[in-house]
Amino acid sequence: MTVEAYLNPDFTPVRKLIFLLVTFAGIGIGLLFIYWVSILTAGGKGSRGKRRNGLSSVFVDKSQRFFEMLIAGTSVMSFSTAYVVINHVYSLAQSGVMGKLSGNEQRLFDLWSDGKDFMLLLLILLSCIINTVLDTFIIPLKKITREEKATIRMLAMFYVIVILMFLNLIGDESEYSPVMMYYFGLMVGRFVYFDASFKDFLVALKNMFFNLPYMVLTLTLIGLLCLFGFKMGYLLERNYYIVGIFYTHLFMLVCIFVIHLVWMIKSAVTKERVDDGDMEEDGDDEEYGN
Repeated sequence: MTVEAYLNPDFTPVRKLIFLLVTFAGIGIGLLFIYWVSILTAGGKGSRGKRRNGLSSVFVDKSQRFFEMLIAGTSVMSFSTAYVVINHVYSLAQSGVMGKLSGNEQRLFDLWSDGKDFMLLLLILLSCIINTVLDTFIIPLKKITREEKATIRMLAMFYVIVILMFLNLIGDESEYSPVMMYYFGLMVGRFVYFDASFKDFLVALKNMFFNLPYMVLTLTLIGLLCLFGFKMGYLLERNYYIVGIFYTHLFMLVCIFVIHLVWMIKSAVTKERVDDGDMEEDGDDEEYGN
C-alpha cells in the first residue's frame, strides 16, 4: 500500500486548474453573500466616508471569521484523514494483505499497535500547530481576537463531526467513531473545565452560536465542491470519501491564501495613498490585515 493508491492519476493538471477555478468561484460567492449580510448589519448613520468605513470593518471581520473557519476545518480534517489512512494501512498489514513488512514498516506497525491512543493525541497536537501556523504566519488573520479564533476552532471540531456523521450515514466503510469521540471530548472540555462557572458556559455557548453561520456556509460550500469533484471524477470514491474531502479543503486553502494575499496588497496600497494625502480622512478604507 503506497501513497499513490490515494491519488487519482486522471486528476491531471488541467483538471486541477478547473477544480481550482471552480473553488475560487465558490469562495467568491461565499464572500459576496458575506458582503450582502455586512450591508444589512453595518448600519447607515454618519457621513458617506464613515458609512463606508463601517461597512468595510464589518465585512473584513466577517470575512476573516469565514477564513478562520476554513483554516480550522482543514486543520481538523487533516487529523481525521491521517487517522483513517494510517488505520487503513494498519488493518491491511494486520490482515497480511501487504505481505512481509520491512524493518521500518514493522516498527511503525508496532508503534501504532501499542500506542495508538498516544499517536492520536500527537496527531491532534500537530493539527493544532498547523492551524496556528496557517492563521498566524501564512494567512495572518489579525482582525479577529484570540478568543474568537478559539471559538471558531472549537466549532471546526463540530464541523468535522457533522461531516463524519454524514459519511457514516452514506455507508462509507471507514471507522470514524474514535475520531468523533475525541472531538466530542475536546468540545466538552472547551465548555466545561474545572474552574468554569455557569456564566462562562453561557458565554462560550453564545459565542459558538454567534459563529454558527460560518460553519453552515463552509459546510454548504464544501458539500457543493465535493459533489462537483466526485461527479466529474476528479476525486476518488474507492479510497474513502474523506480523502477526497480533504483534497477539497486543500484547494480551498490555496484559494483563500491567494485572496488574502491580494487583499493585503490592496490594503497596503490604499494605506500608502492615504498617507500621501490622496484620499480624504473620512473616506479611508478599513485596513484588512492590521
